[in-house]
Amino acid sequence: QVQLVESGGGLVQPGGSLRLSCAASGTILSINAMAWYRQAPGKQRELVAVITSGRNTNYADSVKGRFTISRDNAKNTVYLQMNSLKPEDTAVYYCSANVFTTATMTSRDYWGQGTQVTVSS
Repeated sequence: QVQLVESGGGLVQPGGSLRLSCAASGTILSINAMAWYRQAPGKQRELVAVITSGRNTNYADSVKGRFTISRDNAKNTVYLQMNSLKPEDTAVYYCSANVFTTATMTSRDYWGQGTQVTVSS
């Protein structure tokens, strides 16, 4: 019904930047909050940033001032601009969206497949 596809991950040196994108497609009527999570090896998945339909944002303390979440409602896409990357930012990054679908006439959370971000010299 709904698919989320992430892109933009890769290998970057410490201090570098990456921009992640996540596009939602399918039987979408509206999208509420959109978010980015990450999961490092051996650790639990954690919330990185969230943006509401009204574009209110919230960030994990560890990324405040370095990461910026944004969205393009016309494209059903959420972005994560990551600057001043650190080795501890290395993880698989997942996007999530709370989507109201025409197929079910209900809303639920959907997840992308994840994209690897590696910060290393």
